[in-house]
Amino acid sequence: MAYGLTASSVMLAQGVHPAMASAGVHAAEVVTTALSGAAHWRLGHVIPRLVLRLAVPGVVGGVFGALVASELPMHLLKPAVSFYLVIMGLIVLRRAVMGRRPDPSLATRDAAPIGFGGGFLDAVGGGGWGPLVTSTLIGRGLDPKIAIGSSNAAEFFVTVAVSAAFMTSIGIGVWPIVIGLVIGGAIAAPFAALATRHMPTRPLMGVVGVVIVALSATSLIRSFTT
Repeated sequence: MAYGLTASSVMLAQGVHPAMASAGVHAAEVVTTALSGAAHWRLGHVIPRLVLRLAVPGVVGGVFGALVASELPMHLLKPAVSFYLVIMGLIVLRRAVMGRRPDPSLATRDAAPIGFGGGFLDAVGGGGWGPLVTSTLIGRGLDPKIAIGSSNAAEFFVTVAVSAAFMTSIGIGVWPIVIGLVIGGAIAAPFAALATRHMPTRPLMGVVGVVIVALSATSLIRSFTT
């Protein structure tokens, strides 16, 4: 769920241009999301209609984000998104503590705006699909396993589209880093899907909430201190 954000942060710290970092991360994610989505599919964590309703607007948002990434005021956009994710992470944690039962009827309700926002943020920020889409779905009451699996499956289509957009615009000039990301991600993805399957719902929801709050709060603090 934090693959893109973590990888892009490391690349930026090494001096890679933000747009090129996003291009490299998405090139690697074509492979890792395919493996992750397939693993979750085999474990029964994927709802096809939810994947469709996330992927189509996600592709539109992702391509649009890739094309305008260099023109956006990221110093304003990132804090706003981080604040939203902190709130969603706290909602997920509240659900984990309160023990509210998952509501399958929320699987496809108003999924298009979530997909578009996730695709757009993922392209302009080098990552963010997982935190935004997954946390929002879980925050609405969807079973964490289904939210994670369906989000990962939909992300594959978004990463393919965004990678194609970057390749036709600025290219992908960090292939050695991409290869390393692919190898590490390919090893980790199937094990992560298995861990998701065997972890009880409330602890899994709690882990998601903690990760979202920690990553987003750290990003928010950095936005005001750098």
